[in-house]
Amino acid sequence: MHCGGCRCGLAAETVTLFCFSVRCNVDVNTKVKPKSSSALIQGFCWLMLFHRRQRHKTDSNMETTQEKCYDPFDSSLRFVDEEDVLDFLCEGFQSRRALMSCGHAVTPMSLTKWCRTLLDQGETRFVCAQFGCNVEWPYAEVRKMALLTPEETKYFEKSMASNRARANPGAKVCPGCKSSVVRKNYSSLRVRCSVCTANTRRAYDFCWQCLRVWKGRALRTDRCGNDGCGNESLKTLATCPDITIESVTCPSIRACPTCGALLQHDGVTCKYTNCPRCRANICFVCLESSRVSFHFTHCCGGVAPRQTSVPVWRQK
Repeated sequence: MHCGGCRCGLAAETVTLFCFSVRCNVDVNTKVKPKSSSALIQGFCWLMLFHRRQRHKTDSNMETTQEKCYDPFDSSLRFVDEEDVLDFLCEGFQSRRALMSCGHAVTPMSLTKWCRTLLDQGETRFVCAQFGCNVEWPYAEVRKMALLTPEETKYFEKSMASNRARANPGAKVCPGCKSSVVRKNYSSLRVRCSVCTANTRRAYDFCWQCLRVWKGRALRTDRCGNDGCGNESLKTLATCPDITIESVTCPSIRACPTCGALLQHDGVTCKYTNCPRCRANICFVCLESSRVSFHFTHCCGGVAPRQTSVPVWRQK
């Protein structure tokens, strides 16, 4: 008698039941007896198959274990019978090959792995890995051609925003197209994305503060019309406790006068601190540069009051 559940072709007396459920009382070393009914064998085999499938689901690191394949009837794709140029490990993905905008063939799995490698290396752009081809792929193309799952999409966009912030502290990610945008008018929170404006053929503005589509009056420096829009940095500066530095009382948190990054003093070390963002050396008491304020002396300008605005870093 052979296994009738998974069609493995094994004799019934050699079928071992591997049940991974914590509530299952079946001994993993129990073997099905030859006289067991075929229905019982089939049930056990389906149970084993179910648990094996459960173990092959996507793990917490977003690594796709089930291969993604293109729909062969998708008329928007250009299928070719060519080598997958991104299959560096010769994994032999089963999906049909489709051409990217640069003209090179890829599969969803190889494209996902390559673009994820770029993100993990801190890159902010997706470029073709083929030797001699430096064509940059738009994120919209990558998302479509890689068949990104919702989990992968979330990871990609979060990594893109983080990498861009490190590469250009003065830039932010457009909530529409996820491209990097630099604010030109520092007196307004309303920023226009040129990419979204070109794609939609109408003005696309978003709030620099809450990163949502703009609502409300055209020019505002405090907030937009979206619910919950507010400057958390200003709230922190207004509510932080006082500390004593070299017998002088001042707020424990300051915004760097050069780049606006929030800095916190421990109240133990001297009054000078280095901003890890712009590398400026400032006095925590008077907020002047160390070239103006001097060690072990009282600040000429006295204690700077609590800040009511966050400086904007205007890089040259």
